[in-house]
Amino acid sequence: MLTDEQIDAIAAELAEADRAHSVIPRITARFPDATVTDSYRIQGRWRDTQIAAGRTLVGRKIGLTSRAMQQATGITEPDYGVMFDDTVYRSGDEIPVDHFSNVRVEVELAFVLKEPLEGPDCTLDDALNAIDYAVPALEVLNSHIELEGRTIVDTISDNAAYGAMVLGDVRKRPDEIDLRWVPGVLSRNGEIEETGVAAGVLGHPATGVAWLANTFHQHGARLEAGEIILAGSFTRPMWVSRGDDVLCDYGPMGTISCRFV
Repeated sequence: MLTDEQIDAIAAELAEADRAHSVIPRITARFPDATVTDSYRIQGRWRDTQIAAGRTLVGRKIGLTSRAMQQATGITEPDYGVMFDDTVYRSGDEIPVDHFSNVRVEVELAFVLKEPLEGPDCTLDDALNAIDYAVPALEVLNSHIELEGRTIVDTISDNAAYGAMVLGDVRKRPDEIDLRWVPGVLSRNGEIEETGVAAGVLGHPATGVAWLANTFHQHGARLEAGEIILAGSFTRPMWVSRGDDVLCDYGPMGTISCRFV
């Protein structure tokens, strides 16, 4: 395991990369024995410095939950990160591309909890009962660590590559719609680039919420009422650049649009 001094130093590097919108060398290239436990310690140290600086935590992201994303990254287990209030956009917003590094977009559903959710034996039904509503979302990926050769240790350390999310306007309770069959048709500048359905995320997009509650229980924590849980992508990531117009059609859950400027 890495020492506390090494954890602090890497977290500080990532904070500076976030501020400067830059990229640092792979952690695993410099510390090949670093573990997943180390990576969550790095992420947690970075998170605490951001909260101390005045940012407000609004939720959690879950990543690498679909076969499409696991194949795209070569990583085969889910991960999670944190989301702050200043990373939330609404459909129709302009998004400054210079605020991010290695900018890509993924198609997801987000869930807002109406009550706390706690493991260790949380099931899909438990998660659905705790969810107030689902809302379509795009995740903007933001990688501060070089991509080539990256492992899950690098990704988790880098807040699971989370940069921002764009929320749609249509909200559905879990009993109003079969969430497994929500579609996503993702277009860039009028051309369809990716398609998928939400069942691609662990068979049901809320399964990841239960997984996260059980994972948090191992650390003596729980998911709280009001938190937004970004459940994982059911398409491969799509690269975007300045000037790109992005549109995603979620069928009965409406559309999301944004422009990268």
